Amino acid sequence: MMKNPPEISVFASATVANVACGFDSLGFAIHEPGDVVHVAISSANESRILEITGDGGKLPKAMMKNTAGVAIQVMMDELVRRGHPLASTNFDIKIDKLMPLGSGLGSSAASSVAAVVAANQLLGEPFKRVELLPFVMHAEKIACGAAHADNVAPALLGGFILVRSYDPLEVVTLNVPDDLYCAVLHPQIELLTEDARKILKKNIRLDDAIIQWSNLAGLITGLMKSDYDLISRSLNDIIFEPIRSLLIPGFDAVKGAALEAGALGCSISGSGPSIFALCRGKNSAEIVGKAMQDAINPWKLGSDLYISQVNTQGPRILS
Repeated sequence: MMKNPPEISVFASATVANVACGFDSLGFAIHEPGDVVHVAISSANESRILEITGDGGKLPKAMMKNTAGVAIQVMMDELVRRGHPLASTNFDIKIDKLMPLGSGLGSSAASSVAAVVAANQLLGEPFKRVELLPFVMHAEKIACGAAHADNVAPALLGGFILVRSYDPLEVVTLNVPDDLYCAVLHPQIELLTEDARKILKKNIRLDDAIIQWSNLAGLITGLMKSDYDLISRSLNDIIFEPIRSLLIPGFDAVKGAALEAGALGCSISGSGPSIFALCRGKNSAEIVGKAMQDAINPWKLGSDLYISQVNTQGPRILS
């Protein structure tokens, strides 16, 4: 008889992906917002998503069309392949969307991570936390057409993550300087990742590539050495930001305001429309965040502001 509780709730947080020069290879978790997923052992003959709140009726409840459902189903398929004694377990799933859709903050990743962590816990943790990563990456492919890990890896593992390789998959947890904070501004518009990827150029100039990967190396080195000046000089995206920023009303004004207020750097979170700024110290992040919010006001958009250190804890089991 399984000794684990029959029902569990897990919170998984928002993430900032790309982090300027780290397209599809860098991401970090923040403390809020996030999603809560409730998973229970089901007596039904199949796993089901029973309820989704906070999505305005936009998200599908079909298991293989929802990132939470996909992640759990792919995990269970792997247990079947391994001949695990609990591979036939079915689940009832409820999702509380506590963060905006299409925000550039990893909304789809938060749901899939919370779901698969809860289901794995109910089964007695047949998988280590890092072993869940391929399952949530599969869910990302359903959500946006690409199985990238720069949202799901930090959401799952916490911290600041480098995706060193996709084939074979390898992720590296980076050092987080003690006084590194983030201000994230979310303009209240929706921008789908799949649409934002379509406008990207397929080819880039060699000179631009050299600058970009040098900035990436500088940013990682700055993190590892807690060198805030090096972080500031390296936090620059010359390839993707100029294109994607055209889809975000007021981006240039917001970035300019953040830098003038003392941010180390400022860029697009994921595919947007959210905009993040890294700062040294909580007080600086609060000042920068207010400047960013003031700068977006002329565009008559509502906005949400989040101030956070990097969330090194990862998903939280609530019950």
